Amino acid sequence: MRIRIIWQGKTKNESFRALQADYAARISHFGELRIEELVPQRSLQRRGREKLSAAESQLLERVQKSRKIVLDERGREWNSQEFAQWMAECAVRGARELAFLVGEPDGFSAAFRERADILLSLSRMTLTRDWARTLLLEQIYRGYTVQRGYPYPR
Repeated sequence: MRIRIIWQGKTKNESFRALQADYAARISHFGELRIEELVPQRSLQRRGREKLSAAESQLLERVQKSRKIVLDERGREWNSQEFAQWMAECAVRGARELAFLVGEPDGFSAAFRERADILLSLSRMTLTRDWARTLLLEQIYRGYTVQRGYPYPR
């Protein structure tokens, strides 16, 4: 099962970039990982958008055959064990690709969120994009290690 992470913009902080690269390398030992950085879209409308933007439509086309997991503050909250179990179930059920989608600071439109297979919240606390990206990679790595019984999660 391939993991694909698509996020808006680049990680600015060098320390976060180093951590992200470290976790990406670790994850690649378990399977294929693709991280795609999209150019941030400038929009006059932000919060509360109901309709899909052109950029969101294009993004949905890119991941149409993937299981779409949208990071969103209104999403499900899982503990690490539940997340690992969900990842394992996706693999067993034949998911070819999990596409984790991380939006801009104001998130995605309501129409985009409705097209997600899962809305996932990493925390009820507000995280910067750099923190959220790093935490997502860490949890994916942790999920793989939990599935295989590695000592990392302890």
